Amino acid sequence: MAMRPPSSGSFFGGLRARELSGGRGSSARASAARLHYLSDLSSDPGGRGSGVISVEHDGDPAIPFAVSFCKAALVSRLLAVADEDGYVSLYDTRRRLPSRSSSLEKSAETRLSDWVAHNNAIFDVCWIKEGSQLLTASGDQTVKIWSVENRKCLGVLSGHTGSVKSLSCHSSNPELIVSGSRDGSFALWDLRCDPKAPNGHGEACLTSSAVVKEAHSPVRKSRTRSRAKGASTSITSVLYLKDDISIATSGAADNVVKLWDTRNLKAPVSNKTSQSTAQPSEGVTHGVSCLSQDSYGAYIAASCMDNRIYLYSALHMDKGPIKCYTGSKIESFFVKSAISPDGTHILGGSSDGNIYLWQVDQPELGPIVLKGHEGEATSVDWCALEVGKIVSSSDDTTVRVWNTKKIDCTNISSPTVIRKRVTAPKIECPRSASHERATTSRDVPACNSAGGELPTSSHSPLRPRVLEFGTPESAKKRAYSLFQEEALETRNSPGGQTDSPSSVLNPPPSLKRKTIRDYFASSTS
Repeated sequence: MAMRPPSSGSFFGGLRARELSGGRGSSARASAARLHYLSDLSSDPGGRGSGVISVEHDGDPAIPFAVSFCKAALVSRLLAVADEDGYVSLYDTRRRLPSRSSSLEKSAETRLSDWVAHNNAIFDVCWIKEGSQLLTASGDQTVKIWSVENRKCLGVLSGHTGSVKSLSCHSSNPELIVSGSRDGSFALWDLRCDPKAPNGHGEACLTSSAVVKEAHSPVRKSRTRSRAKGASTSITSVLYLKDDISIATSGAADNVVKLWDTRNLKAPVSNKTSQSTAQPSEGVTHGVSCLSQDSYGAYIAASCMDNRIYLYSALHMDKGPIKCYTGSKIESFFVKSAISPDGTHILGGSSDGNIYLWQVDQPELGPIVLKGHEGEATSVDWCALEVGKIVSSSDDTTVRVWNTKKIDCTNISSPTVIRKRVTAPKIECPRSASHERATTSRDVPACNSAGGELPTSSHSPLRPRVLEFGTPESAKKRAYSLFQEEALETRNSPGGQTDSPSSVLNPPPSLKRKTIRDYFASSTS
């Protein structure tokens, strides 16, 4: 059931609605106008798409299991594809890619490089350290660290007793990794630890710093002995959340999303079922195939085997799913989904071969359907710094890069972009306003559409600023000039008073920073 903030004609009511909904709940027309290009997605190189990649090695086709765009700004166009034969292939998606008919004969010339990473299937890949290294999770029960530049193995994470199904990296420390395995456990790794003795191939081996076993074991509801085959205890997905201390896990045996505090892994801090709003048939338990989160850590999306995708608020996991998305068919654990970096859309594969795209705030409108694959559509991903570019893989041994018109944009400019990431509660030391502004200039990148205008809602109280990047010295001068400009605006405007709404958006440097919630508390008291 879609939940929306209550509408209000007052300034505070509108401001509160925009804060809670990320600026997307004001109007369906405003959302469609801002992201209208998503309905024009295409993988036809003759149109505005990027094309079709045929996954093969020496003429032998291979089924791709994982696709991932690099998250580093300078190389976000790079795409990693891992397949059932243990290969990793890298592609530059800004090159002109072939059509479906010519994808097989031109597959070699579209690749930047490829190599055999494992002697078994690879189920997940993860970029780390600004795109210089790549992690691969394999059916050989190991995770390997690869140098992207020279394709050299830098280390092996060993310790799982089953296929490694999922990987996730700490949002601010690339040395911390979490992995989930078919053996029912998830493990934490610190790449800074000294490796143990090398293996037979001369590769340095690292051991985990912590392991949680039987994280999603099936629960017996009766004492009677069942002859049915025991439910799988496999971990299907792991996520390092943006608060930097929590981990989310899902399993094949239940429909539960669990949150774990890395400071105390004895028991999960949250244990919520996916079917809080739509119960399945009695006695039937559906596993979760995939978890994903937006770049701010506000939402967690879970693809469930009951053909639904559930959306959680990261701050209110105890309340269960807040929205539900239907239309796709999730009939295997290889079918994945991904929420967009700005948290406005959900992209999902499907067993019927189609790709589905939902608006986060309007699930009742139904999804946009992208056709083209001839087999089950499995892994999907968003290009974080190129709006309108997505990728999907399929059992038809192809990877499709979907794109719209050329938009040179690092992100969608909206209140969602300016909203700070969800972080764990902590005490912060006071910082100068100039330092605060300099930090913000790094966190909020520039965004330019094809027409040179910022695609923002006209109702937004936050005026986006086009930021430029240069040397550290020029950044300091620019930050100081921005501070002087905003200080002058604050003194000259009626909102310069302490208790005005503008003091939330442009606070005087001598005052303690306030949030919008502080004004709600003062108005109700």
